[in-house]
Parts: sequence; structure tokens; C-alpha cells
Amino acid sequence: MSVLILIDHADGHVKKASLEALTYGAAVAKQLGVSAAGLLLGTVQDDVAALGQYGVSTIHQVANEAFNSLDAQVYAKAVAEAVQSTGATVVVVSHNQTGKAIAPRISAALKAGLVAGAVALPDISNGFVVKKAVFSGKAFANVNVTSAIKVVSLNPNSFKVEAIGGTATVSALAITPAAARVKVTAVNKVSGEVPLTEAEVVVSGGRGLKGPENWGIVEDLAHVLHAALACSRPVADSHWRPHHEHVGQTGFQVAPNLYIAIGISGAIQHLAGVNRSKVMVVINKDPEAPFFKAADYGIVGDAFEVVPQLTAEIKKLKGL
Repeated sequence: MSVLILIDHADGHVKKASLEALTYGAAVAKQLGVSAAGLLLGTVQDDVAALGQYGVSTIHQVANEAFNSLDAQVYAKAVAEAVQSTGATVVVVSHNQTGKAIAPRISAALKAGLVAGAVALPDISNGFVVKKAVFSGKAFANVNVTSAIKVVSLNPNSFKVEAIGGTATVSALAITPAAARVKVTAVNKVSGEVPLTEAEVVVSGGRGLKGPENWGIVEDLAHVLHAALACSRPVADSHWRPHHEHVGQTGFQVAPNLYIAIGISGAIQHLAGVNRSKVMVVINKDPEAPFFKAADYGIVGDAFEVVPQLTAEIKKLKGL
């Protein structure tokens, strides 16, 4: 028996969400009194052995560059083979785009129960009960997994990364990639920006900014906070901002430590994508804006006056 944690990576580097998954998986293993190991499909530039500081004793690596780009079917089959060869009884992945694509396939291949979007460690006092977010984060459900093998996908930013020191043994795992049914002809990536799904701080703008020419105040605030930029759907649909910045029910769902909404009314579809944020700050001149009901802090005022002043004060605090 053991816990196997999938290490997700991109552009040669391990994703922050995977560090959360490693910490979570190690904690689950401690609860169960078993060992925890990581599974790395592909190659990375990072020090793989150093991932042991997050609580795993072994990293099983399939050092085949064919795994450096995601093919959900190929990945899922490889993970299932790794589970069978290592004898793992609990599989942990991040509930990001990779995890959403492969976790159901792993579950089906192994006839394993799946909890998607876990937000806490399992309660093992009476079974294996995992708390997860449901209804776009508006409620929680406790799911008891009774299958011999269990698959858990962890909601990003729901479990704190904890480095306890130490290194892991890197063990080569012989798995041949399955024949891909999808051929990737080109990959277009946004460079030079903080990825939305990995960001700890997100600054988002809405129609209250009146046009793309006014986005400079949002960008300035994001820059001093080292934050990712985001926007509401109407902004993306109006082509004021690129669609990869759209957050909400039909865009990216984010869970940063701090989410700042500027000129966004707070429609239910937008809230569904951001309500897992630890702290939400709303800036809007309409005191009746629905977003204020969900906000931790609110500023009723004109964004064109408030945001530049806020940016200036943050620069003073940081000595910029």
C-alpha cells in the first residue's frame, strides 16, 4: 500500500499545484501509515530529488520526452500502469486542467472511486471520506470512497505547501507511452505573464473600466503586486482583453490568496469562477453592486480615482 502523487509540469518546470499535491499526498500517507511517492512522466529542468522536501520518499520517473506534452489518453494509461506496478492504493492529482482531463480516465481504467475537487484531508475514522467543493464552490459534499483504489484530485490553493526538508530517491520506471491518437502541430503560449491558474494574486477588470484604453491602471496595480491579470466575460467578448484572461463559470476558475475586482458587478456566473479566493476585494462606484455581498473588503468609489491611489500607496510601502 502507498500513495502515488502525479507531478504535473510545463515548460520544463514543476507546477506549483503539484507541490500542493505532493504535500497533500504525503499527509494522506501519514494518516494511513503508508509511504508516499511521486510520479513524474517526462523530463524537467528542476532538481527532481529535491521534491522529497515535500514529504515523499521516492520519485518514480518515466524519463521519456513523449510525456512532455499532455495527451490525456496517453497520460492516463501511463498513470494506471504506474499504479499497478507500484501497488499504490491512493492516487493524488491536482484538480487543474491536466487533472480534470486524466483523473476520470484513471478512475475508469482502475475501477477506482474518484473525488474531484477535494479541499481537505480525508476523514479515515469511518472509511475514507473526502470533503469536496460542489455547485461551483457554493457548498461542500463529503464523499466516502469504498473502492480498493482511490483517486483524489486536489483543488488548487486549497492545501498549503509545506517543505519539511530532505530529498527523495529517484527511481526509473519503465513505461512505454501508448500510441497517441492526437497529433499536436503547434502550441501557442502566452509568455511573460503570471499564469492565472498558478497566481497567488489576481487583479481583474470589468466593463466599469469603459474601454481597453483604460486598462493601464489595472496593469499598473497588477505589476506592483506581481499579480496575474484577469477580466470578466463581457470584457473578453468585447475583445477588450484576450480570452485567456477570462475568469468565471465559462472561463478559468481561480483560487488565489487575493482577488481584486475592479469595475465588475459580480454576476453569479463570474462569482462561480472566483469564489474560492481566500480574500476578495471589490472596487466599484455602485454601492448596490452584487459583488459587495461576496466581498471580504469593498471600496465604493470611482476606479479611475481609487486604483491609481491604491497603486501609489503600495509602491510607497514597497519602497518603489
